[in-house]
Amino acid sequence: MSAARTTAQVTAPTSAAAVHVRLELLLLAVAIAGVSLSAPLIAATAAPALAIAFWRNAMAVGVLGPLVLLRHRAELRGAGRRVAAAAVAAGALLAVHFGAWLPSLQMTSVASSTALVTTTPVWTTLLLRVRGHRPPALVWAGTAVAFAGVLMLTGVDLSLSARALAGDALALAGGMAGAGYVLLGAEVRRTLSTVAYTYVCYATTTVLLLGACLVGGVRLGGYSGGTWLKLALLTVAAQLLGHSLFNRVVKGLGPSVTSTAILLETPGAALIAAVWLGQRPPVVAYPALAVILTGLALVVMGDRRRCA
Repeated sequence: MSAARTTAQVTAPTSAAAVHVRLELLLLAVAIAGVSLSAPLIAATAAPALAIAFWRNAMAVGVLGPLVLLRHRAELRGAGRRVAAAAVAAGALLAVHFGAWLPSLQMTSVASSTALVTTTPVWTTLLLRVRGHRPPALVWAGTAVAFAGVLMLTGVDLSLSARALAGDALALAGGMAGAGYVLLGAEVRRTLSTVAYTYVCYATTTVLLLGACLVGGVRLGGYSGGTWLKLALLTVAAQLLGHSLFNRVVKGLGPSVTSTAILLETPGAALIAAVWLGQRPPVVAYPALAVILTGLALVVMGDRRRCA
């Protein structure tokens, strides 16, 4: 009787943990689908890139604001200075990510920009190592395999012109900033809820991108109704369902798994563009997707073994 009770007590938490992981992976899949809509929507939206980045964050803040005022005011007031500062810093890094990467698309090739900005999981793993964590060999291997899948799809197209090199540098900076954003998000989410954290993060990003738009003379209005509709759709899909769900699952899945999964945005965007915009993806998109999924599976396995 005692042995049976002990077995049940061990099995129940284990089963609950497995269900929780499956739920987190399902939410991660929704987040990937959301951000995969980003590039096709941006391509179809008649507005400057920085303005698009500003409005997707500003609109998200507008949606989250009433919810924060009604249910999360006490949580934000009770957050310590260290947590609040980390949330603001994450928002600043997200602004750098958008502010560096989107302009790079107009300075260098899309292939080069995409390949360099998706170095995020590489920098995430390196930063974890610098902070004293020892990622398992499977995490390193999975990161390398997944990034190789992105290179299969985008190719390596580094130009030697000064403008293209500047664009490459901006895309690389965007990838580095993305790694810092994911790591800080994992840290803050230990204390703050998803809604409270994303509100502070997006509000910071909005303010900084607004400043960049004003300094750069970027047009923020005068768009057609169709453009505003696409900006709203981008906010719902890429920001609220995309980045916000990444912020949700990074607490449970960890920064290595989350940042590696973001690589699936590249083939995901290609497939969505094929269906929606009629842009036929290259044949290599399908094996590249399989390679990225293999790399992600290795990272998940390595991360689960570390936590076991």
